[in-house]
Amino acid sequence: MTILIKDILAVLPDGAQTTSVYINSGIITSVSNEPDGFTPDKTIDGKGKMLIPGIVNAHTHASMTILRNCADDLLFGDWLFGRIMPLEEKLTAEDCQWGMKLAIMEMLRSGTTAFIDMYYFMDALAQAVDETGIRAILSRGLIGGFDDLSAGETRIKEALDAISKWKGCNNLSFMLAPHAPYTCDDGFQREIAAEAKRQGLAINTHISESLGEIDTIKEKYGCTPIELCDKTGLLTETTVAAHCVHLTDSDIKILANRGVHVVTNPVSNLKLANGIAPIPKMLDAGVKVALGTDGAASNNTQNMIRELSMLSLIHKGVNQDAQAVSAQQGFEIATKNGAMAMGRPDIGEIKPGNVADLVILNLDCPNMQPNNNPIAALAYSANGSEVETVMVSGRILMENKEFLTIDAERVIYEVSKICERIKTK
Repeated sequence: MTILIKDILAVLPDGAQTTSVYINSGIITSVSNEPDGFTPDKTIDGKGKMLIPGIVNAHTHASMTILRNCADDLLFGDWLFGRIMPLEEKLTAEDCQWGMKLAIMEMLRSGTTAFIDMYYFMDALAQAVDETGIRAILSRGLIGGFDDLSAGETRIKEALDAISKWKGCNNLSFMLAPHAPYTCDDGFQREIAAEAKRQGLAINTHISESLGEIDTIKEKYGCTPIELCDKTGLLTETTVAAHCVHLTDSDIKILANRGVHVVTNPVSNLKLANGIAPIPKMLDAGVKVALGTDGAASNNTQNMIRELSMLSLIHKGVNQDAQAVSAQQGFEIATKNGAMAMGRPDIGEIKPGNVADLVILNLDCPNMQPNNNPIAALAYSANGSEVETVMVSGRILMENKEFLTIDAERVIYEVSKICERIKTK
């Protein structure tokens, strides 16, 4: 299919300008200059609209939309072990598939075209991704070691079986996901690192999220969580490490030297009172930083425009520096850097040769006028409701706010029934 997005304000790598974008078979073939012989099957009028590369949610647990607004204002340990985990034990594969679809609806509505997920029931989640057409990397959360070696082995096998089954599926790929240093002992971490190397898979994990985690790892291993994961081989240039809130200078140097992709989750970290990651310090040290929402049980949204705003604001206040994380830096972290964390340098920017993962926003909104600076508008003025049309690989998944691949009414009904059954209220 060929698509022409005509006369639109496009956020390009070298700045925003009004131009036309030409798409053929899911690829951006040209910006500004009409290719020879190009005949569009579909033309989108860009007047009064803005085009941006699809936003990448580099860390979430999408199915946890089922648990939205049911475990709030709790201490981290009480939230996780006292409320969330007991509810998760009641969830089935079908439940998680409906929860995933609800999350995908919210992500598309607020401009996210790709995400990295960690959860359970990989087969069901892969089916949700395949049906909806969004781009995703899935990873089965792996917990093991300690006194239960067989359980960890079983989880790795489950992950590898799902990966084998869905290998070659468009818009879908996989990682191995040791959950966290406090749920995977050092031996299990080494086993996962070795398996990832054998299979050619990247690692997706949580590290240094809370002070309690820091204390636990120091007491058991005599080092920081970052130092432990480095010793066990989990930290490589393809590793995606969520949170990284509490870091020493040595930790930051390790992350930079190993080329780890750190994913900051500012809203989740604030809500659970885990702290604020030292993002300006990491950026100065050359650490690769991406952005994520975390799950809806701790955020409580999957809205990456909200997350971009928080990223661009919070570090200014904490560091008393209005230039700590600029709107431009935040936008690149939410798009290009997220794409790199996914191992997809061919998304995250609007340029010829890149895959057409694109988002169209309506500028005819009071909060977006006057549009003096499009990037600043995205970081400081937008709230996600401006998103009108979303495409992944040139396939339109939402047009004029209408989902084309999802029965939204059915999804909301099914999620409501799940919440009644597991008693989330």
